[in-house]
Amino acid sequence: MLFYTLEHILTHISFSIVSIVITILLIILSFDEIIGLYYSSEKGIIATFFCITGLLITRWIYSGHFPLSDLYESLIFLSWGFSLISIVPYFKKHLNYLSAITSPCTILIQGFTTSGILTEIHQSEILVPALQSQWLMMHVSMMILGYAALLCGSLLSVALLVISFQKILENFVNESFSFNTIQYLDEQRNGLINNFSCLARNYYRAQLIQQLDQWSYRIISLGFIFLNIGILSGSVWANEAWGSYWNWDPKETWSFITWTLFAIYLHTRTNTKKGKSLNCAIVASMGFLIIWICYFGVNLLGIGLHSYGTFNFH
Repeated sequence: MLFYTLEHILTHISFSIVSIVITILLIILSFDEIIGLYYSSEKGIIATFFCITGLLITRWIYSGHFPLSDLYESLIFLSWGFSLISIVPYFKKHLNYLSAITSPCTILIQGFTTSGILTEIHQSEILVPALQSQWLMMHVSMMILGYAALLCGSLLSVALLVISFQKILENFVNESFSFNTIQYLDEQRNGLINNFSCLARNYYRAQLIQQLDQWSYRIISLGFIFLNIGILSGSVWANEAWGSYWNWDPKETWSFITWTLFAIYLHTRTNTKKGKSLNCAIVASMGFLIIWICYFGVNLLGIGLHSYGTFNFH
C-alpha cells in the first residue's frame, strides 16, 4: 500500500511539473530575454525526470520485475525517455526550443496514464510465463527508448516543415503584395526598412531550420540504433519462446514498417546536400504516425503474440 501511494504521488507530481514547465517554455519562446524563467524550466525538466525515475524504481521494487510488462508501465517508461531527451538541451545552451517541442508529448503521455482511462493494468501483477525472461528488460527497454527518440526526432521534423512552409507562404504573399502596391510605397525609406527586417527574419529562420534538421537527424540516428538492438534482441527472445525468430504478427509487421521508413530517412538524409533536407523531413514526419500505430494502435487490436499490453476502458 505504501509503494502504491508513493507511485500515485510521484505520477501526479511529475504531471504537474511538466504542465508548469510547458507554460514557462512557451513564455520563454515568446519573450527570449527572461533568463530567470529559463533556469526555472531547466530545474522543472530535471525534477520531472527524477520523479518519473522514482516512480519506475518504486514500481520495480514492489512488483519484483522491471516495469515494462504492460501498456501502463511502458507508457511511464516512454515518459521517462522523453524527459531524458528533454534534459539534453541544457548541456548546450540556446536549445530551449527542443524542450518546448518534446515536453508536450511528455505531458500528454503522463495525462493519459493518470487520467483513469486505463483501468485494470494500474495494479502490478505476476508476469505471465512468456514474459518471465531476462530478455524482457533488454528487448522492451530498447524498443521504448527507440520509440521515444524516433518520436522526438519526428516532432523536430514536423516543426521544420511548419517553419519551412510558413517561409514559402510569406515569400509568396510578399511578392504578390509588392507587385500590386509598389507604386503606393515610399521606395526609399520603407523599402530599406522592410528589406532589413525581412533579411534578419529569414536569417534567424534559416538558422533555426538548420538546427532543427541537425538535431532531428542526430536523435533519429540514436533512436534507430535502439530500434535495431530491440528488434534483434526480440528476435532471439522469440526464438527461445516460440521457436521462430520472426512470426509476422501485427506488432512485428509494424516494427518492420517503422524500421524501413527510418532506414529510408537516414539513407536519404546522409546523401542529401546541406540545406536541402525538406524531403527528408517529410519522411521523418510520416514516421511520427507510423510509430504511434506500431506502439499504441496495434495494442487496440488485442491480437497477435504481442497482446500482453491490451487494456480495457471504463
